[in-house]
Amino acid sequence: MTERLVRAVALALSWPAAAWAACEVPATFPAGSRVESQDYALGYRTVPPKIEIGKHFSVEAVVCPKGNAALPKSLAVDAQMPEHRHGMNYRARVSSQGEGRYRADGLLFHMPGRWRFVFEVEGAARRERLTKDVVVE
Repeated sequence: MTERLVRAVALALSWPAAAWAACEVPATFPAGSRVESQDYALGYRTVPPKIEIGKHFSVEAVVCPKGNAALPKSLAVDAQMPEHRHGMNYRARVSSQGEGRYRADGLLFHMPGRWRFVFEVEGAARRERLTKDVVVE
């Protein structure tokens, strides 16, 4: 493998541990991919990085507790189109990767426009809803 590819693989494999330790969005995540609630900070990225209309994609997320909050019990990932008052035609399958890291597979945006990611974090005390708008063309 080339040196550049080896560095890219090393970065991809190391992002969860680095993100968890400092509760920061990893450098491999795009700018503006952090959202916060009262008890949690969440950073995410899509795989592939560019969402294409009509093609499945995944979301990788790191959920970090703030203050005295505990690690989340679970994470649900969905998306809606606020202007059209509908969501996706598919339900994401979310799997825990351990220590506040999650992967959601099977997302699909079937039309262009403004979509709102909805992340529901199940904490020890309550469920918190974090949202982030993205425009897909």
